[in-house]
Amino acid sequence: MAVGTAAFFTLGLLQAMYGPAFPVFQARFGVSTAVVGLIASAHFLGSAIAPPLVGAALRRVSVRAGVSFSLLVLALGMLGVVFAPAWAVAVAAAFVGGLGLGGVSACLNAAYASVGARPVNLVNAVFGVGSMVSPLLVAALTGVGAAGVDATQLAGRLGGPFLVVVGLCAATFVAGRVWGVPDIGVPVAASGAARPGPQFALFAALIACYVGLEAGYGAWTVRYLTEVGVGGAALILSGFWGALTVGRVLTGVFAARWEPSRVVLLCAAALVVCAAAALRPELAAGAHLLAGLALAPVFGTTLAWLTRVLSARLVPFLLVAGSLGGVIAPALLGGLFARWGAVAVPSFLLLLAALLALFTFLTARMARPAPPPLRPGAA
Repeated sequence: MAVGTAAFFTLGLLQAMYGPAFPVFQARFGVSTAVVGLIASAHFLGSAIAPPLVGAALRRVSVRAGVSFSLLVLALGMLGVVFAPAWAVAVAAAFVGGLGLGGVSACLNAAYASVGARPVNLVNAVFGVGSMVSPLLVAALTGVGAAGVDATQLAGRLGGPFLVVVGLCAATFVAGRVWGVPDIGVPVAASGAARPGPQFALFAALIACYVGLEAGYGAWTVRYLTEVGVGGAALILSGFWGALTVGRVLTGVFAARWEPSRVVLLCAAALVVCAAAALRPELAAGAHLLAGLALAPVFGTTLAWLTRVLSARLVPFLLVAGSLGGVIAPALLGGLFARWGAVAVPSFLLLLAALLALFTFLTARMARPAPPPLRPGAA
C-alpha cells in the first residue's frame, strides 16, 4: 500500500491546489478572474483524456510501467507550470500534468479495485487527506490571503506548492521501486442491460454534475468566501475536503444498508440546501462544510450502482464523462463570476445540485430492474 498511499496523497494535493493558487497565477501572469479558471479546466481536461489511453496501454504494459511513466509526465507538467514564461505555456503545462494525474489514478484505481474494496477505499481516503492539506500548503508557501502580501510578492511565490508535488512524484516513484506496484487481477464478469445506451448516458450526466460540483467548490470556495467577507477561507476549504474524506469513510461503513439510488438522491437534495444556504454569507462557512459531507457518498455509490445494472467495463468511460464536468465547471464559473459577481458561485452550484437530483431520479426510474418472468404453469 506504500505506493498507493504516496500516489493518492500527491493526487489529492494537486487536485485541490489550483483554486487556492488562482491569486498567484493572476499576479504572475496578469490574467483576469474570467480567464484564470482555464488553468484548472486544462488540468481536468488532461485528466479526462488519460483514462481511456491508459486502459488501452494496460493491455500491453504492466501497471508498474504505466504508473512510472505517468508520474514522469505529471512531474514534467508541474515543472512547466512553475517555470512557464507565459500564461499559455502554464495552461499547456497544467494539461500535461492532468494527463499524468489521470494516468496514475487510472492505473492504481484499476489495480486496487481488482484487489478488493478495502484498499480502494483506503487510497481514496488518502486522496481526501491530500486535498484537505492542499489549501493550507498553498497559503503557507505563497501567502495567499495573508495581510500585507501584495501582488508583486505573490507573483514570485508560484513555485513552492507545485515543486512539492514534483518532490512527491519522486517519492512515489521510489516507493514503487522499493515496495512494488500491485497488478490488475481477474476482471469482474460483465452484466447485461436492456437499454445500456440511455442508461449509461444518464449515469454519465449524473457523474458529470457531481464532478462539476466538487471542482466548483474546490476551485472557487476561497475566492467566494473572501469576496463576501468570510474569514479563514483556506481553512474552510480544508474543512470541506476533510468533510469529504470523513464522509467517504462513513459511507463505506453504513451506506451498504441503503439502495444506491436513495443514497445519491438524498445527497443531491442536501446539496441543493447547502448551495442555497451559501447564498447568505453568515451561513456560507457551515454550508460549505456540509456540502463536503453531502458530496462524499455520491461518487463511489454511483460507481457501485452502475455495476449493478450495466457492465463494469463501462466504469472507465464514466470517469471520462465525470472529468468533463471538472473541465467545464471552473472555467464557466470564472466567466459567471466576472459578469455577475460573487453570487454567481453558489447560484451555479445550486443549479448543478438540482440537475444532479434530476438525473438521479431519471436514472433510478430507468435502472429499476424489471420483475422476473413467470414460469410456465405459475399462477
